[in-house]
Amino acid sequence: MPTTIFINLAVSDLARSRTFFEALGYSINEGFSHENAVSVVISDTITTMLLTREFFAEFTSKSIIDATTSTEVQLALSAESKEEVDDVHAKALAAGATPAGEQDHGFMYSKSFDDPDGHHWDFVWMDPEAAAGGAPELSLEEMRENTTHS
Repeated sequence: MPTTIFINLAVSDLARSRTFFEALGYSINEGFSHENAVSVVISDTITTMLLTREFFAEFTSKSIIDATTSTEVQLALSAESKEEVDDVHAKALAAGATPAGEQDHGFMYSKSFDDPDGHHWDFVWMDPEAAAGGAPELSLEEMRENTTHS
């Protein structure tokens, strides 16, 4: 059985967040959704749990960051093609996301956005040969030259 990941994110407006992720084409697992949480099914092995900030606080003794001003994690999901990267990015922006940069290294192509609560998402396509370990080595300077931030 493959490992499954459940990404738990604190959100300020649960209905808005649900609408945003549905606009990206993801389904909702109603069996794990209620007035304090929405279960977004990204794939067979990836689920994002959107939790009201109050409900999220019940699972941690740490303070919850404001993702619009601080970054704790960058969430990266793979895409089947450059076109899929562009399509998801366009859907995200149309649904209220903020652009957060893009990269094109030839063998790797990505576009990033911050969702309405400020959580950072990257959609990445990588050439299959590169993904298998054949990616050319890039210097830090070369990576900076091919990266734009919004």
